[in-house]
Amino acid sequence: MAEQWNRKREILSELATGEFVSGEVLASTLGVSRTAVSNHIAALEEYGIDIYSVKGKGYKLNGSLSLVNEGVLKSQISNRSFYFDEIPSTNAFILKHAEELVSGDICVAEYQSAGRGRRGRVWVSPYGCHLYFSMYWQFPQGMAQAMGLSLVVACSIVSVLQQLGIEGVGVKWPNDIYLDSRKLAGVLIEMNGQTDSECNLVIGIGLNMAMGEQHGALIDQPWSDLTGQQSVPDKTELLILLQKQLQQDLALFQQSGLKPFQQRWNKADLFQDQPVKLIMGGDEIHGIYRGVDEKGAVMLDCDSGVQSYIGGEISLRKVD
Repeated sequence: MAEQWNRKREILSELATGEFVSGEVLASTLGVSRTAVSNHIAALEEYGIDIYSVKGKGYKLNGSLSLVNEGVLKSQISNRSFYFDEIPSTNAFILKHAEELVSGDICVAEYQSAGRGRRGRVWVSPYGCHLYFSMYWQFPQGMAQAMGLSLVVACSIVSVLQQLGIEGVGVKWPNDIYLDSRKLAGVLIEMNGQTDSECNLVIGIGLNMAMGEQHGALIDQPWSDLTGQQSVPDKTELLILLQKQLQQDLALFQQSGLKPFQQRWNKADLFQDQPVKLIMGGDEIHGIYRGVDEKGAVMLDCDSGVQSYIGGEISLRKVD
């Protein structure tokens, strides 16, 4: 598998010039047959890479790819980093190996064949286009200690994006990241363990860096990516900053709870004092959104006064 990906990455490197490269030139440069080149190109397209193929001209990338520099990533963080060209799910990898990991270890992939979002949604994960990242963390006091963690992770992502000069970033409860009012990134937190003893937890993050038209058409809500920025962040630098920021924030959260993060959350919160509805199964509750309480619950000002709501199956929507 590694050898096959080495060959594919060599092809992508040759196509990175932005110009057409003939199959003959690719075959000669890589020391393989024209048929092998054609097979690799077809395989890359199956991984979601948009490649123009024009008779008489050859092949050309439609758009750009942002690949992780594995050596730089591993040299710049103190924890272990597991890097893959393809994997079913970075979250699933962390959960499977949880007993061998320490808090702060990460898994990164260029492509996920079974990427997931909240409430079982598919997370569109074309090769090399976005950031797919999971971090392991352990809470010694159990699942109850993790209450409000989603908000902390969202604050960490916002902090890193702002450090990189990305403006117009905001959050929607519990952990969606928006850029210019369209979804830029999502978080999926999964855990196993006991309520009041050691709990293994994985924080999965998907962040859109360069969304192609064919993949954007598969998403059922308004989305954004980083291609409209004056300077698109380097993915490796983004990962390094994200791992370090999460490690710092999670250590603080483990020690002091959600209180140190409430101001950061309120500053980024897109729905503050807006009319909203909470969707809980088949029920809807309407009111004015008043932010979050000390446990990370949504506070809704409705006819019966200000009430708090929390749960993994609650969806918050703005009412126009």
